[in-house]
Amino acid sequence: MRKEAIHHRPTDNFAYAYDGETLHLRLRTKKGDVDKVELLHGDPYEWRNGAWQFQTMPMRKTGSDELFDYWFAEVKPPYRRLRYGFMLHSGEEKLIYTEKGFYVEAPIDDTAYYFCFPFVHRGDLFEAPDWVKDTVWYQIFPERFANGNPAISPEGARPWGSEDPTPTSFFGGDLQGIIDHLDYLVDLGVTGIYLTPIFRAPSNHKYDTADYFEIDPHFGDKETLKTLVQRCHEKGIRVMLDAVFNHCGYEFAPFQDVLKNGESSTYKDWFHIREFPLQTEPRPNYDTFAFVPQMPKLNTAHPEVKRYLLDVATYWIREFDIDGWRLDVANEIDHEFWREFRRVVKAQKPDIYILGEIWHDAMPWLRGDQFDAVMNYPFTDGALRFFAKEEMGARQFADRMVRVLHSYPNNVNEAAFNLLGSHDTPRILTVCGGDVRKAKLLFLFQLTFTGSPCIYYGDEIGMTGGNDPECRKCMVWDPEQQNKELRQHVKQLIALRKQHQALRRGEITFLHADDETNSLIYEKTDGNETVLVIINRSGEKADIPIPLDVRGKWLVNLLTGERFAAEAETLCAVLPPYGFVLYAVEHW
Repeated sequence: MRKEAIHHRPTDNFAYAYDGETLHLRLRTKKGDVDKVELLHGDPYEWRNGAWQFQTMPMRKTGSDELFDYWFAEVKPPYRRLRYGFMLHSGEEKLIYTEKGFYVEAPIDDTAYYFCFPFVHRGDLFEAPDWVKDTVWYQIFPERFANGNPAISPEGARPWGSEDPTPTSFFGGDLQGIIDHLDYLVDLGVTGIYLTPIFRAPSNHKYDTADYFEIDPHFGDKETLKTLVQRCHEKGIRVMLDAVFNHCGYEFAPFQDVLKNGESSTYKDWFHIREFPLQTEPRPNYDTFAFVPQMPKLNTAHPEVKRYLLDVATYWIREFDIDGWRLDVANEIDHEFWREFRRVVKAQKPDIYILGEIWHDAMPWLRGDQFDAVMNYPFTDGALRFFAKEEMGARQFADRMVRVLHSYPNNVNEAAFNLLGSHDTPRILTVCGGDVRKAKLLFLFQLTFTGSPCIYYGDEIGMTGGNDPECRKCMVWDPEQQNKELRQHVKQLIALRKQHQALRRGEITFLHADDETNSLIYEKTDGNETVLVIINRSGEKADIPIPLDVRGKWLVNLLTGERFAAEAETLCAVLPPYGFVLYAVEHW
């Protein structure tokens, strides 16, 4: 066995408490190198005749990527503490892997050899709101969704959809426009809306906050927001707002005070200023988001700044009953700020959803003391590269998704925020080169994957556009200009997700990934039901063998309702180019 590939650590995604009494343990080995793994485990204080007492249980392989196999075991220690190691088998070879290294036989004279999970503390658990696992999100860029109150539109606002947007153009979208179209979202099946910033700011995107305690007057007022949240809740829709705590806008009153009073300003320590007076050219001499002078970075370690921002966070929960905060540029703010943020907002509303914008490995923020989820861009990148851009084959894609899933604990994956596009990325139909069949496959994968999916407004009707500002076009409300077939596809998938718990909460296993035909099969199962998803991501018709023993079972086509008994020893799914099918597997 290749010892250098064998890896475990007793924390994070390799060892974690799934709930108050259950531990999940993972092991990584070289791909194809190990035939069988057993978990060797016991209570550290169970001894008999001078020997530590342990039990063994089989671990199951939960997936493979390009380099590694991953093994999994679930154990419920009777006293909520555990010492453990691993027994690996490859042909005739057997190894015991412990924290102290490798052994031929399991040491029993001292538990110090073994990995240690000292105690399952309820306070250490990662616990995201349960409702998130069943939520389908819809991201709205308020300035471009709908103009419900033209009287408050900015001066010089263009007629709705009359031209392509620019970085500085306005079209008058507002909160009333969202209220007016809530039935559209209900009909689609949406159960959560995520609004990009709505607080007072000079830009159309509002990521340059001028006043964190006021709604932008071009969007409405506080009564309008209260009405929006209330109407959403009446229709079973949660509401998540966007907070920009990494930086403020140039017009933010404390920053204006520093510009006016320089080093004598009482707010000078609210920011990261290298020298006075402040200057913006050639680069700002104060820290900013990127190098944007209009977005000075806040000193979130400063007690006054921290108190101000935490007051902002609790105010909108307390007064407006919002259900979530999405946190912009979350990785550039110190961890201690986020720990305190979690404490205060969860005290205000225990089941509020905390979502951080982090594009890379986010394990440090997902240990139960900071965020409930991050925007799952590794998922996004893999899905777009396989389905839309066709830059990778089915095997590489399956490997990528296995690696994504094994990067985090299962309870983290269950609450992950899975998006295909956003206000920061090109429209998915544009990435698909205008091929609606590819867009359908993207939505199919997103809405059957583990986690909480989010649809960017207008993607469901086939809107197009490149990078910002093109991806921020006005929502198309004329039914004759909408792709009704794509919308119906998304609507049907959301309905199936609601009907079948396996699609929402089930574990995903990739059963087949063929680079030659670019065909893919995975199953979602929650113990009570199994759904097979079969995909042909190629421009040719494909006969795809189903690698599951389905004899003695019914297969129900969830898209058509067709039901048939699987009696043959082998069964193939015959799919057209870019075709797909979903089968519920039922026993006779």
